[in-house]
Amino acid sequence: MYMKAIQVTFDEALLERLDRDPAVRERGRSAVLREAAAAYLVRKEAEVISDRYRAGYGDRDELDAELDGWAGEGAWPRD
Repeated sequence: MYMKAIQVTFDEALLERLDRDPAVRERGRSAVLREAAAAYLVRKEAEVISDRYRAGYGDRDELDAELDGWAGEGAWPRD
């Protein structure tokens, strides 16, 4: 897999915290930052999917309020 070098800017305090982390020391900054970027993208994709569900099905609290009181109205067939 081809890796492209990029330049990222961190403030000194954050960089010091990052460098103190054992995983960063063991695997290296680049590996940890790649993993963090991938996790960020997974979270963002999950947010987009959740937003699409909410847009399609509406707010769950609103739906629950709309359906409140209907639970006992249905009739199940007898076996």
